[in-house]
Amino acid sequence: MFVDFWLMVVVYWLIIVVYLKLKYMENYQYSFEKLDVWKNSRVFNVKIYNLTNKFPNYERFGLVSQIRRAAVSIISNIAEGSSRSSLKEQVRFTEIAYGSALEVYCQMIVALDLKYITESEFNEIDLLLKEITNKLYALKNSQLKRIVA
Repeated sequence: MFVDFWLMVVVYWLIIVVYLKLKYMENYQYSFEKLDVWKNSRVFNVKIYNLTNKFPNYERFGLVSQIRRAAVSIISNIAEGSSRSSLKEQVRFTEIAYGSALEVYCQMIVALDLKYITESEFNEIDLLLKEITNKLYALKNSQLKRIVA
């Protein structure tokens, strides 16, 4: 009887521990998911995919592919950089994300020149990219300050 009681206590305690762990993991966020620049880049990627869906089919493996890869590179490098323990490596990945943002900008100018997008669509992308690049610049400066400190 005494053993049954303690066995039930242990089982009950294990159930509580498992429940709490699952509950905690359900709300877990990686550090990059908390960054505004990552959140903005995520929204930006959806806009880029929707916008490039309207491009001519013959650009599917050309400009469309290049724009999409560069846009995904922004968000991916933010995430990958956050996993690095070295601040110098984090800065490097932030710089790569910044470069990818400028690559998308350049490719969108080409899309505008080729009349694949309107001036208004370009301006919307331009505004979003300016916000992302400003935040990437601020993130890089923050990382650099922590290296010096």
